[in-house]
Amino acid sequence: MSNLQLAPGTTALVVDGNVTTRNLLSAQLRDYGISRVVQCSKVQEARARMETGSFDYVLCDQYFNDKSATGQTLLDDLRRAQLLPFTTVFFMVTTEASYAAVAEAAESALDGYLLKPFTTQSLHERLRTARLRKLYLKPIFEAIERQDLEAACALCVEQFKERRPYWLYAARIGSELLLRLGQHEDAKMLFQAILEAKAIPWARLGIARTQMESGTAGKSILTLNEILSEDPSYADAYDVLGRAYVEAGQFGKAIETYRAACGITPDSVLRLQKLGMLSYYTGEDDTALQSLLRAVVLSLHSKLFDYQTLVLLGFLHFKARDDKGLDRCVSDFTDIAEKYPESRRIQRFPVTVQTLQHIRKGQVGRAVDAVRRLAREIHEPGFDMEAACNFCGLLSALSSTSIVLSEGDEWIEAIGMRFAVTRGVSELLASACRGSAPYAELMRRSLQSINQLAEHAMARSLGGEPLQAITGLLAAGRKTLNAKLIDLAQQLLARRREQLEDADQLQTEIHVLRMLCGNARASGRITLGREDNRQPGGMVLPTAIVVGEGRQVAA
Repeated sequence: MSNLQLAPGTTALVVDGNVTTRNLLSAQLRDYGISRVVQCSKVQEARARMETGSFDYVLCDQYFNDKSATGQTLLDDLRRAQLLPFTTVFFMVTTEASYAAVAEAAESALDGYLLKPFTTQSLHERLRTARLRKLYLKPIFEAIERQDLEAACALCVEQFKERRPYWLYAARIGSELLLRLGQHEDAKMLFQAILEAKAIPWARLGIARTQMESGTAGKSILTLNEILSEDPSYADAYDVLGRAYVEAGQFGKAIETYRAACGITPDSVLRLQKLGMLSYYTGEDDTALQSLLRAVVLSLHSKLFDYQTLVLLGFLHFKARDDKGLDRCVSDFTDIAEKYPESRRIQRFPVTVQTLQHIRKGQVGRAVDAVRRLAREIHEPGFDMEAACNFCGLLSALSSTSIVLSEGDEWIEAIGMRFAVTRGVSELLASACRGSAPYAELMRRSLQSINQLAEHAMARSLGGEPLQAITGLLAAGRKTLNAKLIDLAQQLLARRREQLEDADQLQTEIHVLRMLCGNARASGRITLGREDNRQPGGMVLPTAIVVGEGRQVAA
């Protein structure tokens, strides 16, 4: 692989605010043999270019005249939105690079740092080395593209154990795949082996992720705080810590963490949306409005933009009696729904903001009709936590204008019994009922009811009645579609399988109920907006990815 030849039509993107630097880099790339070089002076322009096309090489300056926009912001957004293909070589160009920043370059989205000044020869050598790494690891990514993740894992572990070229990078991929496969202990062991071989921040971050994925958010929080005490600028660690605090129900600390992440990368659209959404649910309206509006300005027509942002802005404008702001949200949705006719998630969004508009205009009949139509979906698999929170917000908005529907309590109770699996989830749902204390109290009581059902089942199982405990949980699960009850039935079945003659039939029923739960089956996992294919702290892999809304293709 030493004689690496560039293919005809090789392309490059140069992103730098200085025209002289852009021209110099472009000339050096053409000398390297790249036939087409595109130049951008701003991060937003580069983001748009990457959304509509792909490049073999990207060279991006780290700092721009607009101090809120950085190369790191662009990189983070691109990799989270799966807009940076594995085949693309991405270099950050900078005058300085800390050890932590260089260590983080081991992630797949970044192939390294180019420290100014550098010679044409050194640039060409770095580009060649980066491309060689792509070629050495090609069998691993071919296995991933075939969706044969087990084979890809085996190739990664083999490369790591035998210390073949780029073994550390292969281990990074392998540990990520193990996490995707739910093999948390194996992933943790591989991350620990990486640390023993060479202490790297992302390996420690990987251990924190395995702790969180395996349900021990408390341990994950401790690990992450240790990482950040040593490197307060490690943005990905803030992302994971924020998610860990959310799952632990510590929303105040989660907001502080997301705010810190936004402080490091002020123009990161995805981080702004996380901060804005969580701030909305916890009643920090000023922070929510500022963050969500900034996300709209940066990326309304970008693939990075999550349309739930517009919905929450609609609720904020409604509460502030800002009719012009609410009208803008309705207007922004004019073409969006037409772009995604098959996405029920997207189709609900304009209905939600239009209903708020109807309430403000005193069009009570139209508002009530829309709410009742949405209520028909409460027990459908595609009705998830996000849809539940938006629906609760609409009911509460109606009640704030003295319009209390007779079915309101029944709907709220159905949502609470379906989604209340942890205290954190219950509090988030109660927060979504802002403006209606009775609805919020109903939500909290739902969790108490679910906990009582679970405790009763455990008591029956410990009392020698495992079959009755499991069948009771499944009956309650069929009625409520509550993931906690169904998961508990699965745990009891696994523990008492040998004592139960109908174990296979019970397992089938559990499987069917989990399918009926649909997106609700998150076992307490709180999501803020659309789930990113790349989880915080993870790496970009060419597996199935989401394109727009509701469609999947291979990267």
